[in-house]
Amino acid sequence: MPTDILSKRNKGDFAEYEPHILQRAETALRCAPFTVKLFADMAKQGVNLRAIAGNDGLKNQYLISSTNLITTENALLWLIQVGVLRREVDGQGITDSFRLTPMGHLSLDKWRSHSRFPSASFSDRLQNFWAQIQISRFL
Repeated sequence: MPTDILSKRNKGDFAEYEPHILQRAETALRCAPFTVKLFADMAKQGVNLRAIAGNDGLKNQYLISSTNLITTENALLWLIQVGVLRREVDGQGITDSFRLTPMGHLSLDKWRSHSRFPSASFSDRLQNFWAQIQISRFL
């Protein structure tokens, strides 16, 4: 991996990311239907998809508004693509639980004291949509 993209800090701290990578991740977080509480819980343990979606997601204070299972999973998968989340793996393989990546921890640290991420502007939503289209062209 090129050293200009990631460079390790002293004492094994998190990697440094290029500003445009962090900006894309932050925009994706602001456009997602999730609360900061979800990411704070993901920092401690894996959170199952069914606990995030629908009425359970509202009850657990993970969602801003109710979303169905497919919409929720698609939003989580996008956050995986931008580097904020990863799927949890057990002895059987990939599970339906999600955890934070090192970049996700950096993003959480920035917003931990808030209950919600800042609202996404129209420009943010357009930029996020465009990024999803650009990446999906290569899948």
